[in-house]
Amino acid sequence: MASEVFLYVPNIIGYIRILLLLIGWWCFNCPPIFVPCYVISIILDGLDGYAARRLNQISEFGAWLDVVIDNLGRGMLWSALFEWGYFVSALEWCVFVCTHSCMGAEWKSRFGCSPWWIQRVTANGFKSPLGVLCISGLHVLPVWLYGYQKGVLTEVLFVPFTLQCCGIAILTAGRLLCFAVEVWCLGMHIKFLTRTDQKTKEKD
Repeated sequence: MASEVFLYVPNIIGYIRILLLLIGWWCFNCPPIFVPCYVISIILDGLDGYAARRLNQISEFGAWLDVVIDNLGRGMLWSALFEWGYFVSALEWCVFVCTHSCMGAEWKSRFGCSPWWIQRVTANGFKSPLGVLCISGLHVLPVWLYGYQKGVLTEVLFVPFTLQCCGIAILTAGRLLCFAVEVWCLGMHIKFLTRTDQKTKEKD
């Protein structure tokens, strides 16, 4: 039955991630609770894909749920850290709509006709040097900035200030690279939509 997909192991992991994010949101100003909840959620993000492949429980719902949870977590963090943070979240949601509406669950592997630099970033499902930099900027930068703002990097992890700044610089570069890919995706989706409109007019 179709309803069985809701009980797939990777999707159950997703529900646990949602719970962790809700706890983290409630305790946002309490780093000893927020950081473990958020970091465990990120770790589980890697495990759900492995579980889906290992248990042959890959589903379009699971792929959709995974990205939704990612966006919820990062959106929460960006919006709480900075007044302008919701712009980052809004961009990520727009890209989510673009990639999943015209590329589907296999969107990561459908960049074959993209420019060379996009292909370098997205090669092997973002498992390339540029891809790792891009994904690190996407996922790790907001957590790093949280640690910087709340003193976690200094008072708990004892990260030297210079290294904190280097981390911010490298992760920001990765996020800007990700931003470039996101803008390209938006442009391609707009092209896709206007091309469809043009074909409709020609038929009429």
